Amino acid sequence: MSHGPRSGLAAVSSALLAMSRHLEVRDVLKTIVASARELLGAQYAALGVPDDHGGFAQFVVDGVSDEQWRAIGPLPRQHGILAAMLHEARAERLADVREDPRFEGWPSAHPELSDFLGLPIRDGDEVLGALFLANKDCPKPGGGCGFTEDDEELLSILAQHAAIALTNARLYERSRELTIAEERSRLAHELHDAVSQKLFSLRLTAQAAAALVDRDPSRAKGELQQVAALAAEAADELRAAVVELRPAALDEDGLVATLRTQVQVLDRAHTAHVTFRSHGVRALPATQEEALLRVAQEALHNALRHADATRVDVTLDKHGPGAVLRVTDDGRGFDTRVVRRAGRHLGLVSMRDRASGVGGALTVESAPGKGTVIEMEVPGG
Repeated sequence: MSHGPRSGLAAVSSALLAMSRHLEVRDVLKTIVASARELLGAQYAALGVPDDHGGFAQFVVDGVSDEQWRAIGPLPRQHGILAAMLHEARAERLADVREDPRFEGWPSAHPELSDFLGLPIRDGDEVLGALFLANKDCPKPGGGCGFTEDDEELLSILAQHAAIALTNARLYERSRELTIAEERSRLAHELHDAVSQKLFSLRLTAQAAAALVDRDPSRAKGELQQVAALAAEAADELRAAVVELRPAALDEDGLVATLRTQVQVLDRAHTAHVTFRSHGVRALPATQEEALLRVAQEALHNALRHADATRVDVTLDKHGPGAVLRVTDDGRGFDTRVVRRAGRHLGLVSMRDRASGVGGALTVESAPGKGTVIEMEVPGG
C-alpha cells in the first residue's frame, strides 16, 4: 500500500484510541466504518453487532444515504455471508459476493454489491461482530480489481479497534449492572428494616390490646384496629421486598406490569415521587419490550441519582402498532448541545443504541434547571 493510506490509518488509529477511552461506542463504530471505506477505497462499509435473537443489536453503515437506508427496511437478520463470518470467525474476501453459494439475496432497495471483504471482530475466541466492505473503487478501465491482502491487513487493524470499543462498552454495561445489583441489595436491606419495624410495632400493639380486653374493651378495640393497619402495612413492605429481590420477569408479567412494579418500588425507596401510567399498550415483540424496560431503568436511574429530581413520571402509551415510552423529571437538567459529555455520564449513547437496535428512536429534551424528558418510540410488530 502507499504511504498515504498508512499515514491516514495512523491518524485514525490515534483518534479511535482516544474515543474508545470515553466509551461512546456508537461514535467509535461510525468512525471505524467511515475510515475503513475511505482508507480502502470502497463504495460501501458496514459493521454489525449481533443480538441473541438472530438479528443485530447494532448495525452501522457508511456509503448509504438516510433515504436509501429507510427504503431498505428493517435491520438485516444473521444470514448468508454475515452469518458465516459470525459463526465461523474467519475472514471473507470474495470477487463477487453474489456468486457465493451462501448468498441469499437482499431487499429490492438494497444497493448491488459485488467484490467483498469482511472480517470478524474478535475478543479472544469470542466473536463480537463483523466489519465488511463492498465494491472496491478501481482506477482500471472496466474495474474488477477487487480487495487485496494489504486491504485485509488494514481492515484487521480497524477490526481490532472495534473490538476494543465493544469490549469497553461491555465492561461499562457490566459495571452498571453491578451498580444496579448493589442498589437492589441496599433497597432490600432498607425494606427488611422497614418490615422489622412494622412487625415490632405490631407485636407491641397486639400485647397492649390483649392487656386492655377485660378492663377497657373500647380502647382494646382501637388497639386491634391499629393491629390490622400495621399488619396491612407489613404485608405491603414484604411484597415490595419480594419484588425487589426478584429479577424483572418480562416473560411472565409483561412490560406494563414489570414497569409498574419497579416504579412502585422506586417510589417507596426514594424521597422523590415516582409515578407510572399506561394506556392501550398490548404485548410487543420481546426485543422491543426488553429495550423499553432497559431505557426506562436507565432514565429513572439518571433522574433519581444524578438529576436530584423531586418528581419523575413514567408513561407508556399505544402509538400506532407500537408504543411510546416517556420519562419526565423535574431535576437539574443539562445542556443537550454538549450531549457528548453528558451522554457519557448519563448513558444516552447506550439508550440510543437500544432504541435503534429494535428499529425505534430516542429523543432527549433538557436544559439546565428545566428537567429532562426522555422519549422512546418503537414500531411494534
